[in-house]
Amino acid sequence: MKIIIGSDHGGYELKEEVINWLKDQKIDYEDFGTYTADAIDYGPIAKHVAEAVAQTKDQQRLGILICGTGIGMSMMANKVKGIRAAVAHNKFTATATRAHNNANILCLGARVLDSKTAVDAIDCWLKTPFEHGRHQKRIDYMTRFEQEIDG
Repeated sequence: MKIIIGSDHGGYELKEEVINWLKDQKIDYEDFGTYTADAIDYGPIAKHVAEAVAQTKDQQRLGILICGTGIGMSMMANKVKGIRAAVAHNKFTATATRAHNNANILCLGARVLDSKTAVDAIDCWLKTPFEHGRHQKRIDYMTRFEQEIDG
C-alpha cells in the first residue's frame, strides 16, 4: 500500500506531522505538496492526489488530503471519477468512511483537529477493512451513477 498525501497552506503543518507518523509506521507515501506554508489553492493539489489514487483500482494507493476543514479538498477530490473522499473528525468517523463507504481518500481539517486526533483517525482508517454486505450495493449505486454522468 502507498499513501498519496497533499495539503494546501492551511494543512501544511499537519501534513508534515502526518508524514513523520507515516515514516515512523514504515508506511510508503508520496508527498504531492504543498511544500511550504505559502498560500496556495487546494483545487490543483486535491485533483492531483485524486487522479493518482483513481489510477489504482485495487486499493493499492489511498489518499490523504488536508486543508483547513477538509471540506474543500473532499469536494474537489470527489469530482474525479472513482474517488470516494470523505471528511473525518475522529476515529469513529474515519472508521465509518472505510467500513461503510470504502473511502479511498481521507480528508482532514487542520483547523479543526489536533495532530494526535488526526493521526489516530488515519491509523483507524488504514486498519479498517470495507465491510461489503449491504454497503456494497451503495458503492455499486455510486459507481453506476458516475458512469451515467459520463454518458
